[in-house]
Amino acid sequence: MKTGKPTINDVARLAEVSKKTVSRVINNSPALSEKTRDKVQSVIKEIGFVPSLQARALALSRNFIIAVLHDNPNAQFLVNVQQGILDELASTEYGLMVQPVDRTSDHLYDNIRSFLERHKPYGVVLLPPISEDDKVAEICEEFGCGYIRMGSVKLDKAEHTISSNDREAVREAVTYLIGKGHTRIGLIEGPAGFTSPRERRAGFEEALEAAGIALDPTLIRPGSYTFESGVEAGQSLVDLENPPTAIFACNDEMAIGAIIAARRSGLLIPEDLSVVGFDDTPLSSHVWPALTTVRWPIVEMARLAARKLILSDDQEAAMRWQLPSKMMERTSVVPPKQR
Repeated sequence: MKTGKPTINDVARLAEVSKKTVSRVINNSPALSEKTRDKVQSVIKEIGFVPSLQARALALSRNFIIAVLHDNPNAQFLVNVQQGILDELASTEYGLMVQPVDRTSDHLYDNIRSFLERHKPYGVVLLPPISEDDKVAEICEEFGCGYIRMGSVKLDKAEHTISSNDREAVREAVTYLIGKGHTRIGLIEGPAGFTSPRERRAGFEEALEAAGIALDPTLIRPGSYTFESGVEAGQSLVDLENPPTAIFACNDEMAIGAIIAARRSGLLIPEDLSVVGFDDTPLSSHVWPALTTVRWPIVEMARLAARKLILSDDQEAAMRWQLPSKMMERTSVVPPKQR
């Protein structure tokens, strides 16, 4: 009587298939009939066969790693992405690797090729603005590496992309401010090189246009998605001779920075200045007053990205590409004071 752990040879013998067929079932190869797949999986379950992770990786010429490639200055964004991916990977054999890259480097593409060749990840999640570079996606395909491009717009075929609806969400948020009676609304933009700031500014402008409010360039300030840039931009806006009665900032860190700048100038929030952010980071509900913001579903987007990569047979997940944002109404917005 045979003792010891069941092997792939045992599965092949009992299922009356080749060892190669068993390997294909284990590695989720689509080149099998459902009847064969079910028969092999039934034997695997019956005898308690546990595939060797190392053997599977060798067969696939891939490690069971999901890699995140990013060049993003927003630490909270990256934390949220990691949380979403790790949530999805928690009950699997996959691990997570986070790799920063420099999108301004002359060696960007060579560095990415080198990374893929060295680490052989099972799949890659590309974060903005790297995700917006078609050449990076082409390099992933060149190495036979699955990839998902995350962004504020649809960047690729449904199976390779996940996006939010930033433009529509910001339009809703600014329309909400207008509905409260605000007509002088400041905008703190995000950094150049990202699609998200362009989409969010477009939503801002569309809301003003729909309400018949002319865009005032003196109420627009650059930002870099950091708290410090929010303080600087917010201070510049409240120091104007005719300052805005409300500010929309393209992320929560800058919105909170603008709140600090206003308070330093002796203004009350929201009595003297209403503020709206974008992201719905944990801090947004902990500051006082609690920040009205747009909830960017980045954790859910990252979770879906990982699911698309590791569950190739989940066609429903593969074809989902947009997860909508929604406004979180809190206490940082009231109607403007009469002047």
